[in-house]
Amino acid sequence: MPYDQLTDRVGPLSQENPSGLGIVLIETSWKGNRRPYHKQKLALILSNLRHFALEQAERGVAVEYVFSTEPYRKTLQKLIPRLGPIRVMTPTERELREDLKPLVKEGGLIFVPHEGWLSGEEHLLSKTPPWRMDGFYRSVRRETGFLMKSGKPEGGKFSFDAENRLPWKGDPPAPAKPVFPNDPVKEEVGKVILRKFKDHPGRLDLTALPATGKDAETLWNWAKTECLENFGPYEDAMSTHSSGLFHTRLSALLNIHRLLPGDILEETEGTDLPLSSKEGFIRQVLGWREFVHHVHLRTDGFRRLPGKKTPISKEPGDGGFKMWSGSAWPSSHAEGDPDGGAKPDFLGMDRPLPPAFWGEPSGLACLDHVVSCVWEEGYTHHITRLMILANIATLLDVSPRELTDWFWIAYTDAYDWVVEPNVLGMGTYGVGDLMTTKPYVSGTPYILRMSDYCKGCAFDPGKNCPFSPLYWAFLKRHEETLRGNPRMSVPMASLRRRSEQACERDRHVFRKVGEYLGSGRKISPEDLSQHSRA
Repeated sequence: MPYDQLTDRVGPLSQENPSGLGIVLIETSWKGNRRPYHKQKLALILSNLRHFALEQAERGVAVEYVFSTEPYRKTLQKLIPRLGPIRVMTPTERELREDLKPLVKEGGLIFVPHEGWLSGEEHLLSKTPPWRMDGFYRSVRRETGFLMKSGKPEGGKFSFDAENRLPWKGDPPAPAKPVFPNDPVKEEVGKVILRKFKDHPGRLDLTALPATGKDAETLWNWAKTECLENFGPYEDAMSTHSSGLFHTRLSALLNIHRLLPGDILEETEGTDLPLSSKEGFIRQVLGWREFVHHVHLRTDGFRRLPGKKTPISKEPGDGGFKMWSGSAWPSSHAEGDPDGGAKPDFLGMDRPLPPAFWGEPSGLACLDHVVSCVWEEGYTHHITRLMILANIATLLDVSPRELTDWFWIAYTDAYDWVVEPNVLGMGTYGVGDLMTTKPYVSGTPYILRMSDYCKGCAFDPGKNCPFSPLYWAFLKRHEETLRGNPRMSVPMASLRRRSEQACERDRHVFRKVGEYLGSGRKISPEDLSQHSRA
């Protein structure tokens, strides 16, 4: 059973007599060391893996728990002669499927359908791109019946996204983050992390880790009582007072199947919540989460794109770790190991990720605050990911692959099937209009309207904030590529009316911000003065 299938409510464990089943669970440092993963992410996986083993043993399942330093295929290869052919629900992560492929070809490993998903590829509505989430979502809603009455969506429309864009001013109060009791298993995992993975980045906080099946239920109950009612209206809001606001923080457990999407959706539908919040949450789980999984599967992790050959990284990327730390991440990659991922780059962006993403002060309050939350928690909600982190990286022409690798490393809920579509596809427009209609970039007004970050910044949003000049400079650099995009017609028309003096100012800000952040230096309003050449 892979690290992301920790459930007995789907698959063979849910259907067959526990006393007649045996499971193999593998804890290998090979996986943990492929990238400089956040300590909190490693602790989350290992503590849940170990607790799941104990929970299954208590049910009467025979558990073989294997410690290894080798890839999964090599570890399992040693077990198959003794255990015989081993079944596994098809892994969701492409990286794991590729690692196990030789054993499948030899017949030692048998893939059976993964029962944790709620939709099929047919819901993409087309065998070829472009694919759109809204059409997919409507199709899945109709088939599953979630929020449908007599064949029509509750409330008269499928999405209430337009109503879910309020900034948060402090009321209603944001919920306190949930905490979970320590236990001997978690404490032992903490020691393992600090011994085996001590050079990995990020803060380790065991009390923030849900590790048991009971913890998973505790988190879900917290989300229902503290978050869901206000989730809809404040879904896009950002604040220095809370890294999550009313977001449920369920994604890390959903992605390892400690919580099942189907169960969560059924309970949500049955609650007495405002429809905008209920629909908004269901859209995230039933819509976007399922959609990106199918897009990733259909494109083989963006290796198969229409009309073009996509470059592939031979080895896993370090997400800018070397540039920040000054030393290369020690590679555990060997011949036969899975590659490091596709490198689509629709806009031709190749700048290295600034050290600010690793905690070096940038001088931009929004970026510095969100990055500090990431390395503190391994988490921030999806709007901060898209409209702060991916936004500034895209405006600076950062390599989509390097940014993707950073997200994969830094977030506890990131796996290839979800992080690559979210960053390569949506955050950076790295695959063009394959799954989104336009680049998701913005200037100062969006950040000012939807957050309180500007209050603590050295830059004045009305005078010298660099985000708007960076936005216009981005449009100018990529004008030829974006000109024919109907979703970009309004900003491109505004760009054409922009004076040459303003455009020169935009280019100056782009050069300066790129220069300072690229070299790990903090930038100030004085540094952006056109009289400054330092």
